[in-house]
Amino acid sequence: MQDFITHNEYLTGNRANSLINRKMIFRILGILLFIEGGLFLLCAGVSLCYQEHSYIYFLYSTLLAAAVGCVLLFLGRNAENKLSRRDGYCIVAFTWLLFTTFGMLPFYLSGEIPSVTDAFFETMSGFTTTGATILDDIESLSYGMLFWRSFSQWIGGLGIVFFTIAVLPIFGVGNQVLFSAEATGVTHDKIHPKISIMAQWLWTVYLLLTITETVLLMLGGMNLFDAVCHSFTTTATGGYSTKQDSVAYWNSPFIEYVIAIFMVLSGINFSLYFMCLKGKFFNLFKDDECRWFLMSVGIVTLLITVPLVMQNHYGWEEAFRKAFFQVASIHTSCGFATDDYNVWPHFTWMLLIYTMFAGGCTGSTGGGIKNMRLLILFRNMKNEFSRLIHPRAVLPVKVNQQALSLSTISTVNTFILLYLICIFVGWVALMFMGLELTESFGLVVSSLGNVGPGLGAYGPAFSWRALPDLAKWLLSFMMLIGRLELFGILLMFSPGFWHKR
Repeated sequence: MQDFITHNEYLTGNRANSLINRKMIFRILGILLFIEGGLFLLCAGVSLCYQEHSYIYFLYSTLLAAAVGCVLLFLGRNAENKLSRRDGYCIVAFTWLLFTTFGMLPFYLSGEIPSVTDAFFETMSGFTTTGATILDDIESLSYGMLFWRSFSQWIGGLGIVFFTIAVLPIFGVGNQVLFSAEATGVTHDKIHPKISIMAQWLWTVYLLLTITETVLLMLGGMNLFDAVCHSFTTTATGGYSTKQDSVAYWNSPFIEYVIAIFMVLSGINFSLYFMCLKGKFFNLFKDDECRWFLMSVGIVTLLITVPLVMQNHYGWEEAFRKAFFQVASIHTSCGFATDDYNVWPHFTWMLLIYTMFAGGCTGSTGGGIKNMRLLILFRNMKNEFSRLIHPRAVLPVKVNQQALSLSTISTVNTFILLYLICIFVGWVALMFMGLELTESFGLVVSSLGNVGPGLGAYGPAFSWRALPDLAKWLLSFMMLIGRLELFGILLMFSPGFWHKR
């Protein structure tokens, strides 16, 4: 690791003035395309197990990915083994775009999604774990395509780049810059000095959650294929199902509770689970963000349960189950559904919109603004009111008993403002394309927060197929910048990013 820049150099920008290391970027992207080709082979194996002809399209996609990967490796030969933060941003952005472009090939080549726009949208929704779909008959897809659809979300859950950080050191590549550029949350708990080891530990936790849920779903009556696919998309908080009716297809309270609980578990910072494995169980309950998140899920669930009983005439258990499932799904940006919340009392929509904004915790697979930022914003606002009464008081904003720097608070405020600006711009753009006000708002908030279902005609009971192609490309872009937390992508549109200064 001595050949790479340190995390402090990344933060202070000591190499910010260096030119972009194009050869190293080509080399890493080439390696990643070979990895994606290997993932295609796994899906081809699933198709062969079910004696489907669709395996051939995964093989075609593997060959194309390998061919382009070879070209990139050739262009990256004799690369200088160093990365700046600009290089990190480029690698992360181009990795997501390349994975999506090649990931759509099985859908498009097989004709199961014959439109380039729809295939790209479905794949981007998968890798960004948004879960929005253009499919009106999901069961018509082959088993191989259904598996790839769910598997893409599982790979995108903790991040394509974060996943490969654990693999790239095998090829002599691995860097703090890649992790920092992909995981642009407020805080990052370094559970191990080496990023590659940290990635391996977090993926171990990720795998344990997936396997545990798979076993429980099979006990609840799902077959192995459906259980694996739903565990992939639950742990990734993605929301793709193998059934058009989503989880409601099974009509099983046990399955609904299992998935709802694991959605909540997947919305919590994964580094806390690592601490639990080391015997530090109380860290989970001492963490301010975790307590904020769990309290938010509980309060919103109860606030929705009561009107479902009073106005929608559900029984108490059914009302609680439906409220808990939908709140857990949207609060963690998962996107599964067991009921159409469009027919719920309208004030519950506002509560669900709040959960769309809030999302999960930092260090989780959830999307949205993240609860840590909301916690910091709330405590800063509280301090501002106190300063009006006590102007000379020193009132630091604390999280987990640690005072935050003014620069951190400023970054949080800037992020939230930029998030709201992106929503407004996307909202206006969709209305310019002819969509209704409510639907446009729901689509943008859902895409930017990587939630999945929107409002009105694009709610949980409907697909997004009817959208104009231009709207699908716009929302695909919103999914991408939401998944990479705005700055990582929008920074690349700055002219100064590409020029030495």
